[in-house]
Amino acid sequence: MATPTKVLMLHGHSQNASIFSKRLGALRKSMGKGIEMVFVDGPIVLLPVDLDGPSSLAALGASEANTTSSDPSTTPRAWWKSNPERTIAHGLEDSILLLRDILQRDRYDGVFGFSQGAAMAALLAALLEKPHSYPPFLIDGEAPHPPFKFCVAVSGFKAPGSLSAETFGTSYYTPTLHVLGRNDVIVVEERSKSLLDLSHNKRLEEHDGGHFVPSKANWREFFRNYLTDPLGVIPSPEQKTVLQPAPDD
Repeated sequence: MATPTKVLMLHGHSQNASIFSKRLGALRKSMGKGIEMVFVDGPIVLLPVDLDGPSSLAALGASEANTTSSDPSTTPRAWWKSNPERTIAHGLEDSILLLRDILQRDRYDGVFGFSQGAAMAALLAALLEKPHSYPPFLIDGEAPHPPFKFCVAVSGFKAPGSLSAETFGTSYYTPTLHVLGRNDVIVVEERSKSLLDLSHNKRLEEHDGGHFVPSKANWREFFRNYLTDPLGVIPSPEQKTVLQPAPDD
């Protein structure tokens, strides 16, 4: 029996592994036995001061999160905290070390991230291409894991800060599927373009919704086919309307 495709799943800001997994319930169930999704928690626990209240959590796809609950499945988490200008990523180094240890323990075919998790996924893919650019990522002088075969970045953007800039350089080469919402007001097109411009082997797909992972039947089928064969010729999940010229009378 073929070994399942194993995908590392990185949640968005204010979500956690449990929330992200539940949000992708329909998508997970449609994957079948050929794809295994492994959801992990970001190391940074967010406090009320880090959030703008319930409306902010809902907009980020984390309405289930609760900063005052003792239930770890509702604890809002992140991969880093930004300053208001979005030029610094506080805690990014901790997240990289956490992911280094996760990668050392197992083998993953690719990575799939949403929002801040998508930014983290692309950064991790780039770091695995040139691991010696950040020595703390190494274990006994070697990369903890081979480069990914693919990266999926939904509502992604370029992580801020010098570590990110040095890791990406002018481009990274891991085949990356970028999925953007045309009505996403959290990660707007300009922010997404910052990551798209760095992605040498990219595929771009758009959906008509906002800040979420699309999971209608056509998208579930598309994701399943892509994760199974990321370099294959897979039709777009969104049917493009082609205007045919009117026949001559």
